[in-house]
Amino acid sequence: MKHIETSQLNIAYRDIGPSDGKPVFLLHGFPYDIHAYDVVSARLSKEGYRCIIPFLRGYGATSFKSPDTPRSGQQSALGADLLSFMDALDVQEAILGGYDWGGRAACIVAALWPERVIGLVSCGVGYNIQNIAKAGNPAPPLEEYRYWYQYYFNTERGRAGLTQNRNELCNFIWKLWSPTWEFDEAVFNQTAIAFENPDFVEIVIHSYRHRLGGVSGDPTFDAIEAQLASQPDIVVPGIVLLGDASGIAPPTAIDNDAPHFTGQYERRIVSGAGHNLPQEKPDSFIDAVIALS
Repeated sequence: MKHIETSQLNIAYRDIGPSDGKPVFLLHGFPYDIHAYDVVSARLSKEGYRCIIPFLRGYGATSFKSPDTPRSGQQSALGADLLSFMDALDVQEAILGGYDWGGRAACIVAALWPERVIGLVSCGVGYNIQNIAKAGNPAPPLEEYRYWYQYYFNTERGRAGLTQNRNELCNFIWKLWSPTWEFDEAVFNQTAIAFENPDFVEIVIHSYRHRLGGVSGDPTFDAIEAQLASQPDIVVPGIVLLGDASGIAPPTAIDNDAPHFTGQYERRIVSGAGHNLPQEKPDSFIDAVIALS
C-alpha cells in the first residue's frame, strides 16, 4: 500500500504494473473497496498497464489531513479528489474506470477535464453525474423502491443503523444489488475492513443527503458543483458496461446515457453481472479498458 498527499487527503492506494505502463485509474463504489479490482489489476498489469487503485475518501487507509475539513461525500468532492490524485502522482492523462461513487468521480473528470482522460469505462450508470437540481422530482415507483437506502440515510435512524450495523447493512446491499453473485463471507470481510475508516459513516450520510438536496456541500467545491449543474457532456471515448442482473440499476431498453457522450461511445450489456461489475465479471471490464487503449 502506498500513500500520497493531496490538498485535503492522505490517499492510500495500490500501484500495480510497470511504472512506464499506460496508467489506468480503477475506482470503487459504495459499499465496496479496492479489492473489487484484484483480478482486473492483476491481469491488466501483465498486459503492461499501470493500475492505480485508491481508497476513496472515507474508506480504508485514506484519511483527512485536517480535522476541520468537512467530511463531504458530494459528487464534486469525489471528482476533485481524483483530479488532485492524478496531479499528485504527476499523471497527465489516463484511462479512468469505475462504478457507483468511483464511476461518478471518473465521469466528472472526463466531463470537466477531458484533456486528462484517454478513455472512460463507466459501469452500472453510464452518465454518472447527478442532476441535483431535479433531485426532488419523483422517479417511477420501481426506482423509488430500489432507492430505499438513500431515504434511510436521510434519517437519523439511518445514520444510527449505518453506525451500529454497517457490516450487516452493507452485506445485505451486496446481495440485493448483485443477486447472481455468489460471494462468500471471506470476500465480504476482506472489503468490510475498509468500512472501519473513522470518516466512513459521516461521508456516506453526507453523500446521500447532499444528492437529494437535504444538506449543503463543502464550499470548496461550489465552482465544480456549478459546472456539474449544467450536466456537461463527455467528449472522450467511453464504454458503458451494464449488468443485466443488477438489482439497483438494471439496463433500460432506451439508452439514456448516449446523448451525454458526444465522442466515440459504446454500450455493452454484460450477462449475469450485478452492480459490482469489475469484481463479478472482470473479463468484461478488462476488455473495455483494452478497447480504449
